[in-house]
Amino acid sequence: MASQPTPPAQPDDDTEAYVGLAADAAEQQARSRGWDTVRAVPPGTFLTMEFRHGRINFQVEDGAVTRCWLG
Repeated sequence: MASQPTPPAQPDDDTEAYVGLAADAAEQQARSRGWDTVRAVPPGTFLTMEFRHGRINFQVEDGAVTRCWLG
């Protein structure tokens, strides 16, 4: 059986540091720290629950990040 590939390391980032930032500033900061995919969604959005390595998610309400999670 073939071994599972090891994904590249994703940024070591504190998700709570994004809460309260303006959505634009949060996205810019995340990209500068090396996140491949940055996803911003409004509250209550239905999302699939698959984990995506290298993705950071922002829940944005009134232009500010209210929640942040990885994958």
